[in-house]
Amino acid sequence: MTSSYASSPTFAGRIHSIQTTDDTEIEWVAAGMRQTLIEVEGEAVGAALYSMDWLRQRVRWHLDKNQSTAAVLVAEDATGHIIGHTIVRIESENGGEKFGLISTTYVAPASRRLGVAAQLLTDGEAWMVAQNLPEAATWTSAANTPLIDLYRRFGYEIVARHIHDTTQTPMIKLAKRLHKAAV
Repeated sequence: MTSSYASSPTFAGRIHSIQTTDDTEIEWVAAGMRQTLIEVEGEAVGAALYSMDWLRQRVRWHLDKNQSTAAVLVAEDATGHIIGHTIVRIESENGGEKFGLISTTYVAPASRRLGVAAQLLTDGEAWMVAQNLPEAATWTSAANTPLIDLYRRFGYEIVARHIHDTTQTPMIKLAKRLHKAAV
């Protein structure tokens, strides 16, 4: 899949799916999920939403083929250190048409603006296309301008808004069509 994000630097590392047996990668992803919450919701709310144990279990839930159809992707720099992650899965709302949900994405601050998030998004979309999903979507805080800008450069549009039940944060859903689903 070709990205329309022409101004992105070329990411020089590697992206791969993690395995259920790699506790180091699971821990990194769970910590990245927590950092995302802190960045979006602030330290007090973001750290209090979910325990680290719950976040680790959530990563494992995505890796369990009996629980979900998903991929947990990590980005490594040229030295093999993890610098980012994204989780994508098959989802549906109210039993409707299935779509690809980008559940979470995080890039370590020192590795931002290097094309990592763009490559994670591209690889996540490629996974969705391989699953024959017609649409990709993500939910984020309406104030998460960097992520919103990235997704808009990739052709995503705001398609829904709501207030998060727990945090009362204004949220938006960004989505784009990938291709028509097979009949």
